[in-house]
Amino acid sequence: MKAVTWQGRRKVSWETVPDPGIQEPTDVIVRITSTGLCGSDLHLYEVLGPFLDPGDVLGHEPMGVVEEVGPDVRRLKPGDRVVVPFNLSCGSCAMCARGLHSQCETTQVHAYGTGAALFGYTKLYGQVPGAQAEYLRVPFGNTLPVPLPEGPPDDRFVYLSDVLPTAWQAVEYADVPPDGSVAVLGLGPIGDMACRIALLRGAGLVIGVDPVRERRDRASARGVRTLDPAADGGEVVDRVRDLTDGRGPDAVIDAVGMEAHGAPVARGLHSVVAHLPDALARRLMRRFGVDRLSALYLAVELVRRGGTVSLSGVYGGAADPMPLLVMFDKQLRLHMGQANVLRWVGDLMPLLTDEDPLGVDGFATHRLPLSAAPDAYDMFQTKRDGAVKVLFRP
Repeated sequence: MKAVTWQGRRKVSWETVPDPGIQEPTDVIVRITSTGLCGSDLHLYEVLGPFLDPGDVLGHEPMGVVEEVGPDVRRLKPGDRVVVPFNLSCGSCAMCARGLHSQCETTQVHAYGTGAALFGYTKLYGQVPGAQAEYLRVPFGNTLPVPLPEGPPDDRFVYLSDVLPTAWQAVEYADVPPDGSVAVLGLGPIGDMACRIALLRGAGLVIGVDPVRERRDRASARGVRTLDPAADGGEVVDRVRDLTDGRGPDAVIDAVGMEAHGAPVARGLHSVVAHLPDALARRLMRRFGVDRLSALYLAVELVRRGGTVSLSGVYGGAADPMPLLVMFDKQLRLHMGQANVLRWVGDLMPLLTDEDPLGVDGFATHRLPLSAAPDAYDMFQTKRDGAVKVLFRP
């Protein structure tokens, strides 16, 4: 089959790789019909190379049609249409029973002390072949894939793999009071969808902060009050406080993560690490990794006293300097983590109707063949051509 593979820093390619096969009795093989390009994929493209090998298959936002099932699969049959969560969770361990599927005890990667394995996401999370491919092996066929109805187009459901549950969890963790206020930092796919969900769930004021005009315009069209941090400079905090009775918003969602703008030292360290031998780079990143924390610092500064910072952007540093004095003084709550995808599917499925309250049918800005992935990664990273969400079709 053909798949998108990692070949080095800022280098992916469309290659022939071995077809996946049934390895365990509950495996299924899914023929991919749609798969997304995620902001988290850019961390592999730019920063996390020491934890990848050339030829690793990327991607973790799949949906498609079941082609083959293992002998113990009872829930699915060939021809069934499914969406697949990005984290591999068994559905039966103590963590899954608590709705913490991203901490699944069956797939935790003990070699690195990390949570549940992820599709297409480095040695840190199991080095499981990813979903930017023609076919995907999916374990736990009786519990992990989500069966879907026939008829509606893929765009209606593909975001259940990551974007929708990640954004829903970000808003849930933000705990915005009825008619309350929330600021969302970063209007990429997760930030944009988090704004939509916050408004749908009754937030009175949603403020979106992003330096890219096309992303601000897209959010503004749905009722978000947007700010440009580049134009407003150090006045962003003052402007947000002006909008929130001088206190700051009830909650701030950081949907940016480790590659935030405005952190030249950390950016330089990322560049240095990328040129070290992998074994040394892995040790340094696990023990002394430093992220670009501009967005997180801004979140802590913006939020009102007693408010909540909800962190959905991915961070990787082991020794990041946190502003603990300010966080303690402001009596903040910080809630974070990988999305527990299956925990939120029941809340989200009723919203994927013909009324389309979240605008999923038109959410993608680009629909491209998987063979176009090398240019699509560059376009998404450099924010060219208004790229917010890219969907691939094999």
